[in-house]
Amino acid sequence: MTPHAAFRRTLALLAAFGALAGTALAGAAPAVAAPAAAEIAPGVTYEEFDLPAAGGTTHAHLLGVDLDAPGVRLGLLYPGAVAARATVSRMAAAQGAVAGVNGDFFNITESQHPGVEATGASVGPAIAEGRALKAAVPDGQRFGPAMPSGVTTEAVFGVGDDRRARLDRLSLDGEVRTPEGTLPLRGFNQYALPVDSVGAFTAEWGGASRVRATCGTDTDRAAACSPDTYEVTVRGGRVVSASGAPGDGPVAADTTVLVGREEGARQLRKLASGDAVTVTHRLVAAVSQEPYGFAVGGYPVLSGGRALPGLDGRTSAVRTAVGIADGGRRVLLLALDGSAAYRSGLTVAEVAQALLARGATEGFSLDGGGSTTLVARAPGAAGVSVRNHPSGGAERAVPNGIGVFSAG
Repeated sequence: MTPHAAFRRTLALLAAFGALAGTALAGAAPAVAAPAAAEIAPGVTYEEFDLPAAGGTTHAHLLGVDLDAPGVRLGLLYPGAVAARATVSRMAAAQGAVAGVNGDFFNITESQHPGVEATGASVGPAIAEGRALKAAVPDGQRFGPAMPSGVTTEAVFGVGDDRRARLDRLSLDGEVRTPEGTLPLRGFNQYALPVDSVGAFTAEWGGASRVRATCGTDTDRAAACSPDTYEVTVRGGRVVSASGAPGDGPVAADTTVLVGREEGARQLRKLASGDAVTVTHRLVAAVSQEPYGFAVGGYPVLSGGRALPGLDGRTSAVRTAVGIADGGRRVLLLALDGSAAYRSGLTVAEVAQALLARGATEGFSLDGGGSTTLVARAPGAAGVSVRNHPSGGAERAVPNGIGVFSAG
């Protein structure tokens, strides 16, 4: 047998063994099989297992998080700006998380708007350490699969100051007070503004171009960018500059940039340099009376122990999801494996059933496909490692994620 033939035979044997063991060669080392849930930190467990599905057996990775355990909490992983991306492993390492998964769907491409920069910003609201980072884009401007009937981009999974996880909706409440009167604020650090509106961009946005905010419409993400735009920069409560088009570059800590489109642009043109302007904004919860320490966007798939009606039961894909159990005291973070042997994944309806089978009463879908990533600290390791096989062969940079933190 020639050396090349022997090498090919060895690869074939390894691939066959990987398939039998529930793993496959996918450009990375196979995940280490765990016969049972292993504790990676007090109150935090990791396990992996096979799941039967319509498209064939898939492989799942699951983090169990006990929010009643001392020192355990969930938080938003993000790269320091709304309009920025990083891998889950890098964000987890930078923030000291012991585990985590990817988060919300995001502005991944702008092929329909030539010359416009894809911001990388997420679709839904986001809260980090009790601080609102952004609000939701209009429903028609979202990226990702169709949402269940009645669900909007304002949907979030979050944990309140009472240390209980829940599903909720976060809407933007804000206004712009000017010498001419008061304007409703309908955007906050988001990549798409409603038609005829004014939106605010702060230092949390980052340095990405704000042009994308004026492209598309409330019902058509691919619609052309608005030809009627205006931008006003407010610093120290006064107008300091204006422009006929949205700009780019970092926004200073004491500065708010107001971007208007159509009627919003016409209202902003009434402002002059030196005018006093006050901008206020907050995210208002539809359900919780508790302030949120952390929240991330996506869409619900389970409510009150029942799958939402109309969930897609046909399209299988690699997916990431969150389950809530025990009245919000326990959280399940589920990520499917993207290796070649399991890439068929689950339908959204099957994800809901998988969460129910693990004891969840509420469930929430996050971004999937090439974004699906689960990281966890191995016993004795100083940092996290990727436990699933991302379907693209390597981690994708994403705008945010859910981090698991432990003081133990």
